[in-house]
Amino acid sequence: MKSNVGTIDRVFRILLAVVIAILYFTGNIWGITAIVLGIFGLVFLATAFIGFCPLYAPFKFSTKK
Repeated sequence: MKSNVGTIDRVFRILLAVVIAILYFTGNIWGITAIVLGIFGLVFLATAFIGFCPLYAPFKFSTKK
């Protein structure tokens, strides 16, 4: 796995995950929406910490300099 997620992309993914968590814990999202966004948040965190996004790979796209 070659890293394809740059620093700005990583920060953006982490911020999105934090926003989703805040929305959930403040009760602004619930039910199916909370589950789906929670899964997205976990994927954002995982790809940010691993540094690899599987959706970028088939298109040979990279945000890393």
